[in-house]
Amino acid sequence: MALNHMYDARLLQQETTVGAGVQVLLLTLLGTAIGMGPAGWLTGLAFALATWAVLTRAVLRSRLRSFGPANRVTLGRATLVGGVTALVADSFESSPPVTVLVALTAVALILDGVDGKVARRTGTSTALGARFDMEVDAFLILVLSVYVSTSLGPWVLLIGGMRYVFVAAARVLPWLNGELPPSMARKTVAALQGVALLVAGSGYLPYVATAGIVAGALASLMWSFGRDVLWLWSVRDRGQDRPGAGADDAVLQPVPELVAGG
Repeated sequence: MALNHMYDARLLQQETTVGAGVQVLLLTLLGTAIGMGPAGWLTGLAFALATWAVLTRAVLRSRLRSFGPANRVTLGRATLVGGVTALVADSFESSPPVTVLVALTAVALILDGVDGKVARRTGTSTALGARFDMEVDAFLILVLSVYVSTSLGPWVLLIGGMRYVFVAAARVLPWLNGELPPSMARKTVAALQGVALLVAGSGYLPYVATAGIVAGALASLMWSFGRDVLWLWSVRDRGQDRPGAGADDAVLQPVPELVAGG
């Protein structure tokens, strides 16, 4: 039994290590094609290392019997997000290759939801997979908001930072860890953020139109978060009655999405 457990653990580590290797390969391709500077390289490598370390620890602690096809899709999206992160960091030193940035972002957004469908069809849905998907989505939105803020202003950072502020607040206010009911409106608003930031980052539209689109996306996100916070407040007493409820449950409880999870 111990040997089987060790074998499974090694397989899980191999999956995450391969993911890190693919990330480095993508960075190498980007660096060769566009001449990426030190900021891009260091940021991309830091992303690869952090993803490998956090994901490896999470999959081993979760005792998954296998990594699963859905998590492989999410890991592929994480690789694309790592590429976008490197390009955004590099953009502070030189003009970014907008076409490449838009292409990587578009594929990552298109694939969002594929991992959820794969998990349901293969019967491999897990709490870890859902959380992994959510964190990849949230980080992509954060990186895109940083990139777009350089042209529209720091107010765009509210889009990328709102989810992280919510998580931080939940550490102080445990009732924010309550489970939210499914909502198509929430998913729609979440998906809108990525699309709006992608359009803004492409630079294809006039400044006024771009600012209007992003402002509209931010307004819808604030409405979505506000609605969810009010709902959680209204049912906060029920959460206190649940055994073991508290801030430590945050890793397993859903929070308002920033990108549709599928």
